[in-house]
Amino acid sequence: MAEEKTKTIRWGIIGCGDVTEVKSGPAFQKVPNSQLVAVMRRNGEKARDYAQRHGVPKWYDDAQALIQDPDVDAVYIATPPGSHAEYTLKVAATGKPVYVEKPMALNHAQCQEMVKACQEAQVPLFVAYYRRCLPSFLKVKELVDSGAVGEVRFVNIKLFHPAQQNLNPAELPWRVLPEIAGGGLFFDLASHQLDYLDFLLGPIVSASGQVANQAGLYPAEDIVTGQFRFGNGILGTGIWCFTVAPAQFKDEIEIIGSRGRITFPSFALEPIKLETEKGTEEFFLPPPAHVQQPFIQTMAEELTGQGTCPSHGESGARTAWVMDQIVGR
Repeated sequence: MAEEKTKTIRWGIIGCGDVTEVKSGPAFQKVPNSQLVAVMRRNGEKARDYAQRHGVPKWYDDAQALIQDPDVDAVYIATPPGSHAEYTLKVAATGKPVYVEKPMALNHAQCQEMVKACQEAQVPLFVAYYRRCLPSFLKVKELVDSGAVGEVRFVNIKLFHPAQQNLNPAELPWRVLPEIAGGGLFFDLASHQLDYLDFLLGPIVSASGQVANQAGLYPAEDIVTGQFRFGNGILGTGIWCFTVAPAQFKDEIEIIGSRGRITFPSFALEPIKLETEKGTEEFFLPPPAHVQQPFIQTMAEELTGQGTCPSHGESGARTAWVMDQIVGR
């Protein structure tokens, strides 16, 4: 008897904005057993334009219509965080798998609602912490797991960005509006870093921090300091400041062990550095053209019974909990 052909997962996207243009959208068409069949945006003209440019057969200006489309097997929610919980519950109610952008929701409580809804519907909930699948971050994990720096003692995060210039108070970017983003740039960027450390070193079990708005450019915090402890006893600290001078830009995670250290960027295209008594080694592993493609491939593999995806609702909710603890809510 001929072997049954593996099912193709037909995806729909809610919110086909900037993040889907290069980072994610095209990858759905390039991954085996995956196809992008429908997109939605509240502005129908923009949805149609996206569909035409990316070769997607259907477009909508109504999310519920896409969710209920029988040709859509799974839904990618690529809207800002403020609507993630609402759309996740609606997709789960139809019995379809959910893929949601990061940060997972406005806060940990919403994440818990999302996890519960998907568990009750018996559908997977994936969260777009795609660094868990990128070559450079997998290399760091390989170095740590192989004992290249001995026993890990602590981790330190430094992320310093220049202040955003010429902001119009009446038209602020959604990423600095807490009611839409959950917070400021800390929630948008540190979520990637803290989730990756969960993947690298295990869950964080306690955290605290301080926040302030020093420059007054927008309602959200613009500086955050944090300290945290992993379940295995490793300690961590972090400082995130988004109003430094351009020359003070910094993007570095430092892993200190009993026999050396590893430093690497979270966002910049710079090499990993391994420093031990043997000297310094550098590893440069650039990301693919569509940075979410390796991650999307793991989702397709899980949905077709060929593998597992490394980021689910439970791990995404842990990262939201850590951020809530650091900002004190």
